[in-house]
Amino acid sequence: MGKVNIHPTAIIEEGAKLADDVCVGPYCCVGPQVSLDSGVNLDAHIVIAGRTTIGANTKVSAFTKLGGAPQHLGYKDEDTALVIGKNNIIRENVTMHLGTVEGRGETRIGDNGFFMAGTHVAHDCIVKNHAIFANNACIAGHVVLQDHVFLGGLSAVHQFSHIGAHAFIGAGAVVIHDIIPYGSANGNYADLVGLNLIGLRRRGFSKEIINELRAAYRILFAKEPPFEERVKEVSDKFGEHKDVMNIIEFINSDRPRHIMMPKQ
Repeated sequence: MGKVNIHPTAIIEEGAKLADDVCVGPYCCVGPQVSLDSGVNLDAHIVIAGRTTIGANTKVSAFTKLGGAPQHLGYKDEDTALVIGKNNIIRENVTMHLGTVEGRGETRIGDNGFFMAGTHVAHDCIVKNHAIFANNACIAGHVVLQDHVFLGGLSAVHQFSHIGAHAFIGAGAVVIHDIIPYGSANGNYADLVGLNLIGLRRRGFSKEIINELRAAYRILFAKEPPFEERVKEVSDKFGEHKDVMNIIEFINSDRPRHIMMPKQ
C-alpha cells in the first residue's frame, strides 16, 4: 500500500481518518469526523465536513462540498451522517448533505455512481448503486433511487419520491410522483412515457425479458379497467417473471407518494 499524499496547503483536522493511498489536493479541508477509505482522491478546493465516510477509490473533483449541513429549518447541528460508497466519480461543484434526526439520520450513496458537475443530493436520501446524475440534476430530501437510475441534466426530483431500478429521467424533467422500475419519464411536470428500452438493451436484458416488460406495461397502463384490477391481472399473468414482479412489488410497496402515470 502507498503512503497518504497530502498537499501542504490542505487542512486535515485532528480526528480525521485517512486510509492508505488517499490523495488530498491543494486547499482541501477535511473535518475531524471524516473517514476516507483507501484510494480516495480529492482534487483541489474541496470541503469534506460532518460525519462523512467516503468509500475506496472514489474520486472527487474541485469545488465540491460533501457532508454539509442539510437545508432543513429543523436542523440543529445534530450528529447525523453522510455515507458514500466505493468507486464513485463526483465531479465539480457537487453537494451532498448530511441526514436529519427527523429523517433517516444519514444520507447514503451506493457504489459506482457518476455525479456530474453541479449535481445535488439532499438530506436523508438513499441513492443505490450505478446511479448517473447528468449536469445539475438535483434530488430533494428523503428521495430513494434504486440501482441503475439515470437522471438527465437539469432534472429535479420532489422530496420523498421513489425511483425504481433502471429508470430513466429525461433532461429538464420535474418529477413529483414515483417512477416504476424500468420506466422512462419526461416533461415538466414529468409523465411516464414508456420503458427505458435503450438502457435495458445496454445492460444486457434479453429480448424475451424486454418483451415481457412491454406486455406487462401495456396492461398496467391501459385506460381501463381500474388500476388496482390491472395490477392484479399483471400479478396473475406474470407471477413467475422476476423483472415484471419487480414493478408490481414497487407499486405495492409502502411509499409516501403516488405512482407516475402516462399522460392521458
